[in-house]
Amino acid sequence: MKMGNVIFSIIWLLVLIFVSFWIAGIAAGFYIIILPFTVCIEALSGLTDFLLSVVQFPKYCAQAMVDGKGFD
Repeated sequence: MKMGNVIFSIIWLLVLIFVSFWIAGIAAGFYIIILPFTVCIEALSGLTDFLLSVVQFPKYCAQAMVDGKGFD
């Protein structure tokens, strides 16, 4: 692992802890509330798909941290 990768891993760790957990938690609350309504209002499916991807943002951050990936 190169030094640049270590620095990116540390940055991704900070993003994971201070940003993604909070955003994912808020999005999860909205996702749980809105999801049952998609049965009746099919137009909400796009919104719930987006919220699900936001809920999965910590996984993306963790994978980028392990890989030492930059912000490309």
